[in-house]
Amino acid sequence: MTYKRIRQPKLSDAIEQEIERLILEGTLSPGQQLPPERELARQFDVSRPSVREAIQRLEAKRLLTRRQGGGTFVTEKLWQSFSEPLLELISAHPETQLDLLESRHALEGLAAYYAALRGNEEDFSRIRDCHKRIQDAQQQGDIKAEASAVMQYLIAVTESAHNVVLLHIIRSLAPLLEQNILQNFELLNRRQEVVEKVSKHRADIVQAIVSGEPVMAREASHAHLAYIEETLLDLNREDSRRQRSLRRIQQRKDGLD
Repeated sequence: MTYKRIRQPKLSDAIEQEIERLILEGTLSPGQQLPPERELARQFDVSRPSVREAIQRLEAKRLLTRRQGGGTFVTEKLWQSFSEPLLELISAHPETQLDLLESRHALEGLAAYYAALRGNEEDFSRIRDCHKRIQDAQQQGDIKAEASAVMQYLIAVTESAHNVVLLHIIRSLAPLLEQNILQNFELLNRRQEVVEKVSKHRADIVQAIVSGEPVMAREASHAHLAYIEETLLDLNREDSRRQRSLRRIQQRKDGLD
């Protein structure tokens, strides 16, 4: 019997695969700087040429980029699959905002479910920190900062779900989601009781996740988004009635003139 020779993998291949794994699972985030080659070589316990070769191949795959002035970074727009024209087109049409809200039911409900099921204490601590930043922005009355904090909270929940496909979907949608959240806040903040209810719903989701209650977390997420959707529809109907009333008033004035 003739045995086939087993080839040892090159060190640079192993380094390349490890960095790819870190990017894929979200440990290395878009725009994050990698340690210098010397430090990476020390951490991997290999020579610098092996590290350099791995980085060059990852650059060729457009997973890493080198910036002028030094430094190697994870590609910043790695998950941006939506072009700016498409973002603007979707944002310009009010009906698509409700479509996006419906889509969030599936994505955020799934993320909350698996975060409660698979999350660890480090994950839960990050979710609590993000939730605190949302509350701080609310107290300051800064809805733009609040929308940004909610987006970071959603990413933290999705990271805690430990599903790389779901994570990259959320990250690729992040600009669109954050804009949707901000537009929703601009309407919801007309009613203080709505703001309080939305905050209570989000606190319920966080509590269910960190308590390890996946079904409760998913249901709380659905209830949260359903309430927002229902309230937005009611506000839109209210705006329509107001516009009709203003048109009638204007018509009467024109008739008197």
